[in-house]
Amino acid sequence: ICKSPHYMSIMSWRVCNVLVATASVASCVHSSAQIYLALSLPFCGPNVTDHYLCDLQPLLKLACTDTHVTNLLLVSNSGAICTVGFVMLMFSYVIILHSLRNHSAEGRKKALSTCISHIIVVILFFGPCIFIYTLPTTTFPMD
Repeated sequence: ICKSPHYMSIMSWRVCNVLVATASVASCVHSSAQIYLALSLPFCGPNVTDHYLCDLQPLLKLACTDTHVTNLLLVSNSGAICTVGFVMLMFSYVIILHSLRNHSAEGRKKALSTCISHIIVVILFFGPCIFIYTLPTTTFPMD
C-alpha cells in the first residue's frame, strides 16, 4: 500500500521465499517446544479434560507433578509468539496509515477501508489468543 508501484521489485521471489521459510521455521520451533513440554509431563490420573480443545493449558491440570515451571514456559512461548505477531502487525499498519497522509482522498479512503477490516480481524484473532496465554493458571469461581 505504501509503495504500490514498486511492489514487484520489493516483493521478489527471494523475499517471498525468505518470508515463507521464516514463518515455517518459527512455527516448527514453537510447535516443537510445546510438544516437548507435553511429553515431559508425567500423567497418572484421569485422562479426560473439560475442554473442547486439548490445549497445553488444560493438559497441565492432568499432570501429577508441579507444573509451575512448565506453565511459565508455556506463557513465555505462546504469549511471546502471540504478542510479537500482534505488535509486528500493528506496527506495519501504523506505518501504512502514516504513509496515507501523502495520498489523495480517494486513495486514503480505499486504503483505510482495506486496513480497517484487516485490523479488526487481527484484533479479533490475537486479542483472545493473548488473553488466553497470559492468564494465570488459577481458576476463579466466575469461570
